[in-house]
Amino acid sequence: MNAHTAVDQDLVDMMDAVFARHREQYEPGAEWDQTLWARLGELGLTRLTGREDAGGSGAGWFEAAELLRAAVSHAVRVPIAEHDLLAGWLLDVAGLPVDNARRTVCVLDDNGVARDVPWADEADRIVVVWRADNAYLVGDVAPSDLRIVNGANLAGEPRGTVSTDVGTLTGSRVSDTVFEQLHLRGALVRALQICAALDAILELSITHATDRTQFGRPLAKFQAVQNLVADIAGEAALARAATEAALAAAVRAGWSGANVEFLVAVARSCAGHAASVVVRNAHQIHGAIGTTQEHRLHEYTKPALAWRSEFGSTHFWDDKLTEAASTAGRDNLWDLVTGLPTERTT
Repeated sequence: MNAHTAVDQDLVDMMDAVFARHREQYEPGAEWDQTLWARLGELGLTRLTGREDAGGSGAGWFEAAELLRAAVSHAVRVPIAEHDLLAGWLLDVAGLPVDNARRTVCVLDDNGVARDVPWADEADRIVVVWRADNAYLVGDVAPSDLRIVNGANLAGEPRGTVSTDVGTLTGSRVSDTVFEQLHLRGALVRALQICAALDAILELSITHATDRTQFGRPLAKFQAVQNLVADIAGEAALARAATEAALAAAVRAGWSGANVEFLVAVARSCAGHAASVVVRNAHQIHGAIGTTQEHRLHEYTKPALAWRSEFGSTHFWDDKLTEAASTAGRDNLWDLVTGLPTERTT
């Protein structure tokens, strides 16, 4: 994180230690681990950003970003973002009670269907958003009241298709702005997770290139390999810079600033395109060993590719950028990019 968004280092170290210890004790898996979830709950991390008067820890997005980074860095699958930053936030905004149940979130379409819902089959409750009578409604629904078809994404994380007759649901009304913010929050969550995965891939690639010897010298001595690593580092840094800029702007503006959507689109576009380059280069550097189940590379490359398609694909966010640039026009592009009005002379 940047200096102006620094998080207490003791908290960062504690988060990192929790996931490092879990990874040492258990094999990596994509299920909702009860032991880890209980430990995170004891430390106040499952509702890290929740209101203190509602049982949360009262922290902010910068702390949550470090928590996501720590989980991804150790390849631990845990739906804290879905539970806290999305579902818990929605319940707070809708004025609905929040308890200790494990939650995820989904948005139903006009046919009452939501696809690729994260962790749907393992949640105790699902916070459902749907539109009725020209308004968005939020309900806290038991999975038994919904039809769920289980599936998984490329990384093996649970993703389900949820469906129901919306006429049977009851919920609290929320504004259109809340619905828009939900999508932006989810999109930025995935950008943060992709960035953490890219950083881990870079570290693995540097280590492999340094330690692996070919033709009597380390791989890192070959210019072609150096170029591959340099491209990984450059793409990861670009994605990280764009994502941190979007996060800082969103927090500063309370997720409602005029340029927040644009900056989130930049972050997701950069992260999505970076994932393609980084994954390709990393597997070239690692060679055959990088494709094996025993090597840890796939624990980061597969999630990076999977996450770039959630809460809007890379193509979707590229289109958002194109639309924004076209609307701004030639004379206003600099204002769009910088978020600052240009002083013009007549």
